[in-house]
Amino acid sequence: MEGSRPCKSCSKRTLVSDDVTGTLVCSSCGTVQEFDNFQHHFGGLSGPTGTFVRTGTAGSGSLYTFKDKKIFRAKDTLEQLVRLLNFSPSKTDEVRIMVERITENEYGQGDWYPVLVGACAYVVMRKDNKSLPLVEVADKVGCDIYELGQMVSRVVDFLELKLPEFDIVSSFERAVRTCFDAVISVDEDKIEKMLKQGTFLLQCMVKWYLTTGRRPIPVVVAVLVFVAKLNEVDVQIEDVAKELHVAVATSKLRYKELLECLVNVAQALPWGKDITVKNIVKNAPFVMQYMELKSMSNPNGKRKSLGHVGFDLDDLIGDCLRKEPEYWMDSCGIANDSQYFEVKDRSCSPRWSAEDLDELKISPECLLMIYSELSNEVSNAKPVGDGGINCRRRGLDLFECRDWWKGKSEMCKKLALKKVMDKDVGLDAVPPSFRAGCLAYETRREKIKAAKLRIDKIMRPPNPNSDNKDTPSVSEGINMGKKRKRRGMKVDVDWEDFVIETLLLHQVKEVEIEKGHYNTLLGLHVFDSCSGSV
Repeated sequence: MEGSRPCKSCSKRTLVSDDVTGTLVCSSCGTVQEFDNFQHHFGGLSGPTGTFVRTGTAGSGSLYTFKDKKIFRAKDTLEQLVRLLNFSPSKTDEVRIMVERITENEYGQGDWYPVLVGACAYVVMRKDNKSLPLVEVADKVGCDIYELGQMVSRVVDFLELKLPEFDIVSSFERAVRTCFDAVISVDEDKIEKMLKQGTFLLQCMVKWYLTTGRRPIPVVVAVLVFVAKLNEVDVQIEDVAKELHVAVATSKLRYKELLECLVNVAQALPWGKDITVKNIVKNAPFVMQYMELKSMSNPNGKRKSLGHVGFDLDDLIGDCLRKEPEYWMDSCGIANDSQYFEVKDRSCSPRWSAEDLDELKISPECLLMIYSELSNEVSNAKPVGDGGINCRRRGLDLFECRDWWKGKSEMCKKLALKKVMDKDVGLDAVPPSFRAGCLAYETRREKIKAAKLRIDKIMRPPNPNSDNKDTPSVSEGINMGKKRKRRGMKVDVDWEDFVIETLLLHQVKEVEIEKGHYNTLLGLHVFDSCSGSV
């Protein structure tokens, strides 16, 4: 006892060990000695433990292990992400089960874990053919879209899944609901009409290969803005692109491609040569009506009338040939889309047949002249309120057709890809990449021809002693060269021309040069031959 440490209270060396707790207590003053009760481990892992330090705990008095805290935080992160994506409880359970299966119930922590949750959420929605854009998931997770795409690929490969094709129609429907609730409020009837028109145009763009190899959401933005303009809804591409988390420049490019395709379709109409990208929005009702009727026709069957061009030409020609036509309207005063071209004959004469029209031999120029006269008369009419335009034509009224869209075509509904490709919408386009590749091939052929002419001119210069009067002399050539040099003669030769000349001098086949793989050809025929000669 004398050799023990002094008491911290009375400084006497009267410390004894308690038989029950094992703590040191001063027998003189009864003070319990703090921080002197640690008992070291001895005897290996099977030996006794210390008084306060226990194995398997995160510290003194802790109730949860490190693994418990990690799983708790991981589940909380998962709940927050699926709440941002507006997932239902059933979908949340599917995401949680998928994460547990991938991590073997260990979950995880770090920057990679939210990306994994976002990838699982995207895969769950794609499995059920429901729209969830990858860019929206990346925005909610706070990661790069390429990083999220790589994680989606790893999840699909690990679970050995086969996802269905991306449903662009469902993405369009979801975008319409999202944008018109967030940006502007629109009537439900008008939204339903825009959904049918947008579905029709989207599937036309699929047929025209404008979605092949491209990101689908910019195409959705382009179609949404176009149908909004058709229905007099004021939206901007920038606002829609920002709402859907896509690039504005890409969306504008897809919008321009859509307008160009509609202009190409409009060339089949009698006044098609007057339709351009600038006025296609005003002529879009006629063009889309033509496309709708075209899609409802049988592509394999022979047409027996001229009504396939989008309008009732029988009545239009009959109106022009009769002296006293009479336009009729519904009792309610609302005009439909065929009212411009429908004629009610008092004598109830039979309608013109295709054979009768062939015998009349009416030229397209005549039809164009008839259309021009009608359009001029309609354009000079005065508005008469919300009901339409009052056109005074031979003492009769003609109301503007506002309900031009019927929506009776199968293209207004979501169709399979094979059925979409079998439809006829007035234009059979090739993929833009194929068209650009053909143009690049033509450009390279022209460059090869020009390079061969330059090489031939240098290797076979004209003979000054020949009797050719058109060939200038040496002095004249020098003087001409000086004059050209002073004038700053422009030479249209770039780096690609020099590369082509080098390949031609190394006897590379023109067919190989046309493909445009310049680095490979230079490595095989130019630099390899130079290193071999050294």
